[in-house]
Amino acid sequence: MRQDFTGQKIVVVGAGRTGVALSAYFADRGAHVTLSDQRSADRITGIEDLPRAAVQFDFGGHDAAAFRTADLIAVSPGVPLTVPAIAEAEAAGVPVIGEIEVAFNELDAPLVAIAGTNGKSTTTTVMGEAFQAWGKQTFVGGNLGTPLVEAVQEAWDWVVAEVSSFQLEAIRRFRPKYALLLNITEDHLDRYPDMDSYIAAKARVFENQSAEDVAVLNAEDTRVLDLAKGLKARKVFFSSARVLDEGMGFDGSDIVWRVDGKEQRFAVAQMHLKGLHNVENVMAALIPPLMEGCPAEIAWRSTCAFTGLAHRMVPVRVLDGVTWYDDSKGTNVGSVVKSLAGLPSPVTLIAGGKDKGGDYAPLADLVKQKVAHLLLIGQAAERMAASLGGLTHTVRAESLEEAVLRARDLTPAGGTVLLSPGCSSYDMFSSYIERGERFAKAVLELPEKKAD
Repeated sequence: MRQDFTGQKIVVVGAGRTGVALSAYFADRGAHVTLSDQRSADRITGIEDLPRAAVQFDFGGHDAAAFRTADLIAVSPGVPLTVPAIAEAEAAGVPVIGEIEVAFNELDAPLVAIAGTNGKSTTTTVMGEAFQAWGKQTFVGGNLGTPLVEAVQEAWDWVVAEVSSFQLEAIRRFRPKYALLLNITEDHLDRYPDMDSYIAAKARVFENQSAEDVAVLNAEDTRVLDLAKGLKARKVFFSSARVLDEGMGFDGSDIVWRVDGKEQRFAVAQMHLKGLHNVENVMAALIPPLMEGCPAEIAWRSTCAFTGLAHRMVPVRVLDGVTWYDDSKGTNVGSVVKSLAGLPSPVTLIAGGKDKGGDYAPLADLVKQKVAHLLLIGQAAERMAASLGGLTHTVRAESLEEAVLRARDLTPAGGTVLLSPGCSSYDMFSSYIERGERFAKAVLELPEKKAD
């Protein structure tokens, strides 16, 4: 049902894509909107089409008075709830909610929410394409790209949304019919005081589910299993290590789906996606459409046709016998582990960026085994060097472009250069997308070596 905010004073915090979409949403429903961001106006883009009669700007800081006198504060996912203006307003009784809560309150279609540290975007996309191949009008977005609030503009059969821990911090009634938790590894410890806080934020995806809903869970992740014990929803498990009596399993060659006494098999060799982590992503992605009645052959055909996401282990070029990969979406240590595990040695690894406060030690064994050269960039370079620098030849670079040039000189024919930062991009770039595009541009501009 369309919500009415006529005459209400609403502060939207964060002027990125989600904040702009929220501002347009509230303005369209009659609100007086203040779009607030700590950044100065010259660093903000995408606001040109907002209706200026309904939206005013509060850039270069947060006007505490506007926050305290608001009827509602709506927070973009990148904004911590600990921002003083938000915390003070909330203490004064002003409601604070997140963008996915705003959207959920107006959505009529059943919702699938995909959470986890790694694999969310691939799982979300594969699942969305399965629903679409089945002929269902399906919105695919959320943290993946298109803000969930934009889904309210049209009628959908299904809404499939990637949700981050940041987005889940500010929910109230948000209740997906299917909630997926793919895995939990260290991440975002620059935002959360400890792992327990990070895990608690992820677990909120199940908070409002009932026995009528479904929780899809990784049977091989101990942290996920610990959370599963107290859930009200029906639990359906997937495992990449074994075949399950009930649920989605893997026998080393086939994905095996067993439910209600029936079994279906899917040959992994038919997939374009490679790697055990993608087997896990695909298993999780198939569960909701299959449970809803999507014919197995339709779901599997669309899954096998999927070739992968941009900036996630994308081959950029083979130059002088060296293969270059863009894995700019590898923004945490667990993601880099999975990317390195699938490559032969020798690897030249370009890593670093904005440090998230996590432990780089899980990379140690793979760095020793596979990484011949470690090229470090960005704010995290010093801490990464302290943790990993003694394990292989390590070089600091002042820019990504310099790292590409150094990698060219260091990597022999038959080797691989991998950009997999293990960090966010915000110290040097606007996003992981810009970082990946800059990397690809620098690689494609490299000339072939001249023969002696």
